[in-house]
Amino acid sequence: MPDRPTTIVHARSLLFVPAHRPERFDKARRSGADAIVLDLEDGVADNLKDTARKNVNAWLTDSRSAVVRINATETEWFDEDVEMLRHFACPVMLPKAESAAEIASLHAILPDGSCVVPLLETATGILNAPEICAADGVARAAFGNGDMAYDLGADGSAWPALLHARSAIITASAAAGIARPLDGATTSLSDQDVLRADSLHARTLGFTGRICVHPAQVALVNELFTPTADELAHARAVVETAQDGCVTSLGGKLVGKPMVERAKQLLRIWEDRVNEDMNDLTSIYPHV
Repeated sequence: MPDRPTTIVHARSLLFVPAHRPERFDKARRSGADAIVLDLEDGVADNLKDTARKNVNAWLTDSRSAVVRINATETEWFDEDVEMLRHFACPVMLPKAESAAEIASLHAILPDGSCVVPLLETATGILNAPEICAADGVARAAFGNGDMAYDLGADGSAWPALLHARSAIITASAAAGIARPLDGATTSLSDQDVLRADSLHARTLGFTGRICVHPAQVALVNELFTPTADELAHARAVVETAQDGCVTSLGGKLVGKPMVERAKQLLRIWEDRVNEDMNDLTSIYPHV
């Protein structure tokens, strides 16, 4: 099966794979996920960090694509993770990102063509989200709902508990002019109803993709973050209706400039993705 990945800025689904389990890498790639994340951090026990890093090195050496989640800046494994990635241009997910300085330091070490995906999952990270999202090298932010709930002492399964944190990431991403962020994972691995409800809520807030922690989550996440034919048709109708730039109506609803710009944005994002998927890509990474 050829490697035909999707640019990180357009990915609807990122499937995490613990990097000490290389026998799962190909299965993850065949899951239908837009990108896989080889995880060197929480998914790997301390005594397996070196083995996991060697597995990632071998995968990337064979010119196979992946996002790589490294260990956090303050950990003993961070420097070795980054040293390994000096040789590969890929999106690097930084967990517990808390400052623009961290992002700048990491991005300066990585080779040309790399980008950073800050994982915002602490109270400090949320408070500093505007500067983190605006930092050079950031392609897209992601939300770490599990660690965020722990940091706040909140019930992460209850949507109101983390609503502010999610909204802060969405707002910071929009202000920075980067791709809309990725929501965190649904921890229920088999309950598709919970996955659907979580995903629809995330999409309503403005997220355009999600982290997946099991292959069974990928298909539904892709479906729910793909505009339907009706949604695309409505967006085209909105643009056509407002061609003269005046406020008008469509189907009994007001059509003003914000609605038109939102419709144009939806069409632009999706057309970019469709055009991308039709090409034989040599790189999944945006120019940042």
